[in-house]
Amino acid sequence: MKIITVKEVEYIAFRLAKELLSFNEPIPDFSTRFPNILESCLNVPFQTFGSKSLYPTLISKAAILFYLMIKNHPFQNGNKRIAMTTLFVFLYKNKKWLKVDTQELYNFTVWVASSPPRVKVQVVKAIEKFLGDYMIDLS
Repeated sequence: MKIITVKEVEYIAFRLAKELLSFNEPIPDFSTRFPNILESCLNVPFQTFGSKSLYPTLISKAAILFYLMIKNHPFQNGNKRIAMTTLFVFLYKNKKWLKVDTQELYNFTVWVASSPPRVKVQVVKAIEKFLGDYMIDLS
């Protein structure tokens, strides 16, 4: 399984979010991100305990990545947009994609962002279901 790196977030996901998902709130320069939070978001999906992956499947890794990119706020602004593009880059690197209506993805992302932290486990499970429902193989 292929990981996603800080450089890839900077050069692909961040730039795509900034250029294609601009809305009324601009995304600040990448250098203004909060130190180490992005790195943590990218590393957590690949954590192990007792030689076992805490997130053993592509869907579980993608779900926690998406959740953390939204909820941990690695950037001053644009976290939902960058989370969506980071998710797509991660899936693409692993030969997957989401075939989902843009508005539905947006609404789901806003729902994740507004979820209370105490229901993290349930929200991550909901993200896994969402990804499972819409994930397709890239041919």
